[in-house]
Amino acid sequence: MTAHPEWLDIREGTAPLILSLPHTGTEIPAEFEAALVSPWLARKDADWWIDRLYAFAESMGATMIRTRISRTVIDVNRDPSGQSLYPGMATTELCPTTTFDGEPLYRGANPDAAEIARRRAVYFDPYHAALERQIGRLRQQHSAIVLYDCHSIRSVIPRLFEGTLPHLNLGTNSGKACAPALEARLAAIGRASPFEFVANGRFKGGHITRHHGKPEQGVHAVQMELACRAFLDEPPGAVSESNWPTPFDDAYAAPIRATLRAMLDACLDSVRPQ
Repeated sequence: MTAHPEWLDIREGTAPLILSLPHTGTEIPAEFEAALVSPWLARKDADWWIDRLYAFAESMGATMIRTRISRTVIDVNRDPSGQSLYPGMATTELCPTTTFDGEPLYRGANPDAAEIARRRAVYFDPYHAALERQIGRLRQQHSAIVLYDCHSIRSVIPRLFEGTLPHLNLGTNSGKACAPALEARLAAIGRASPFEFVANGRFKGGHITRHHGKPEQGVHAVQMELACRAFLDEPPGAVSESNWPTPFDDAYAAPIRATLRAMLDACLDSVRPQ
């Protein structure tokens, strides 16, 4: 097995399915702490508990790739060129300088170009190299695979989107990152579920989906952005250090987990020989 950094968790499976968890990390190396406004703000926009929600996928034979480093240090799901994934819309950068709500993350100067390049070399590049290695390993065993990118976000963030986000937000880069048949199967499951569903709405897939999704080469990539209320007792209105994140509750998460399991089953069925 190829050695990888200690902050990178990789659990290799044999099924033609990779789960990427790029935003569940909450670790902030000591070298960054003094420059940040607060540890809570730096962790506020983590994809809280998504690793616990999808833990069942390991028993399905899925490969799991997760960074333990906070997205505030560097966001491994952003285009490293700095090009916006959603031109004209509010978003955060490769090395975020604000929270989703627009609150400054740094007390003084934001990371400069040299520091961003350093963080990219230390954290971003190894994450994507690990994805490429696992894609290559599984493609040697299977004619096609699915890369499923796992995300969550608070249900109401006026700076990023209007109103309340649907529970299930499927992103396929507007159909470019996976076969149409796979998108259709996932959409059918989402629409038949008890949850609100949309495909390629506000979230069409980040850099991971867009960069690694190459259906013509047998690599089908999708992103699932979950509104937090789908699996957490999410507090209404603005969150604070006193009420966020809400503790994970397996019973509360059970209904959405059943839908997600059906979607992962569909991913596997879509690439296994019939």
